[in-house]
Formats: sequence, structure tokens, C-alpha cells
Amino acid sequence: MMKELRPHNFSRRTKLRLLLNHIAKTIFLLSTLFGIVVLSILIYRVFSQGIGWINLDFITGKLSTRPERAGIMGAILGTFWLMLVVAPVTMFLGVGTAIYLELYLKKGRLQGFIQTNIANLAGVPSIVYGILGLTVFSRVMNLGNVVLAGGLTMSLLILPIVIVASQEAIRAVPNPLSEASFGMGATKWQTIKHIVFPVALPGILTGAILSLSRAIGETAPLVVIGIPALLMPFPGGILDKFTVLPMQIYYWTLDSSLTAEYANLASATIIVLLLVLLVLNTTAIIIRNKFQTSN
Repeated sequence: MMKELRPHNFSRRTKLRLLLNHIAKTIFLLSTLFGIVVLSILIYRVFSQGIGWINLDFITGKLSTRPERAGIMGAILGTFWLMLVVAPVTMFLGVGTAIYLELYLKKGRLQGFIQTNIANLAGVPSIVYGILGLTVFSRVMNLGNVVLAGGLTMSLLILPIVIVASQEAIRAVPNPLSEASFGMGATKWQTIKHIVFPVALPGILTGAILSLSRAIGETAPLVVIGIPALLMPFPGGILDKFTVLPMQIYYWTLDSSLTAEYANLASATIIVLLLVLLVLNTTAIIIRNKFQTSN
């Protein structure tokens, strides 16, 4: 027979659990506050150093060896052209791969092997993708350090994330919708095109936009490829040499040890990059909410 819990033992265990719950709650609260404080200090430092340097000449100007005359239009255009390569490549390959894995490939060892490798690729350090891009795109394909080589390299970096996010969005589509479509005589492709994909699109867009935001802020793969931050003409196509906002921040941060004003330029560029990410994420939220409302 089970021993009955005595009142004082029950009370002692209850107090111990409440104490542990209070300790855990306090630890989590302190962890959150620590992150908020550090982030607030960082944002304050960036804005206090850089906000005074942002003006029309800084946004539209070219790079210069003189800090007071330096501009970031070349880096902005380079970021724009980079995203023109990354966005369609990752969306087409990522969503297509997710549809094949979830709706066409039979469950088994092959699918498990592919899923495991995709999950592992999502955790590979970004510099490894830079080495891969340097070998394949810059040297084997002889593209050099142009926009196309950088875009394909960044596409490899975020492709596993887009695939996983798209798979999760497809899995979230209720099975009765697909079954009803098949019951009405629709083919598998018609069901995917008119039922599964429209319902999963908000989740797919969310994952894709977050992945693009990461690509915009990455620096290591571009450093390996050899993207410069020198005085050069503005890029006008995917076969032109370019630089991007994170690269400009990186080089100006290095140069700040020699010239203090470069730290202010780096802070001002960080503010512009944050605004670009804010606009991008806001657009993604608006598009996602629109599709969710229509669905």
C-alpha cells in the first residue's frame, strides 16, 4: 500500500517547489534585463555617435579617404543588387525543395538523410560558406568578387533556413483542405498550387524575410570572397564589383583605430542598416497579415 503523505511533508514539498519556481523566475527576469540593458547601451552608443553624421551628402555620396566627405550610396546600391540575386534564388530553390520533400518524396531513409543534412547545413558557420563561394563561384566559375558571386554565396548561406521554414509552413496546412481538393477531382499539382501553397504562403514569407535580413547583415562570407571597400564606381548590374553596408561598417571600424572619425561613420552606417532592416521586416509583416486576412 502507498504511504499517505503527512500534512507537514506535503507542506514542505509545496514550499520547496514554490521556492524553486521563484528562483527560476528571478533568474529568467535577470537574464532578460541583462540583455535589454546591454542592447540599450549599444543602441545609445550607436545613435549618440552616428546620428549627427547622417545627412543627404552622407546617404548619396561616394566613399572617400576624408571622413567628413565620405558617403555610403555605393554600399546601399551594392546591398540592393545583392538582394536582387539572393531573393529569387533562395525563394525558388528553397520553396521548391520544401514542396518536393514534404509532398512528393516518400517517407523513408532518403528523406531522413536529406532532412538531417539540411538541418546540419543550417548550423554551419557562415565563413565556411564564404570558402565554398570563393572556391566554386569566384575561382571555378571565374566570376571574381562581383555581385553575382556574392549573391550566390549568400543564397547558399540562407537556403537551409528557407527550406526548413517553408517545410514547417507546409506542414501547418490542415490535411482536410488537401483531402477535400482531391475529393473534388483536383490533381496533386492543382492542390499544391491552389490550396497548399496559398495557405502556407504567410509562413513561407516570414521565414524568407527573416533569412534575407540575416543575409543583409552578414559579413564573413563576403570578406572571404574579397569584397572591397575602396573607391569605385557605383554598381549598375550583377556583374559589377560592389560593397555592402556591413562590409563598410567592418572596414570603418578597423580604420577607427587610426582615425577616430571613422567610428562615427561606422555608427551612422549602422543606423542606416537598422532602418533598412526595419523597413524590410515591416513590409514582411504587412504582406503576411494581408495574406492571412485574405485566406
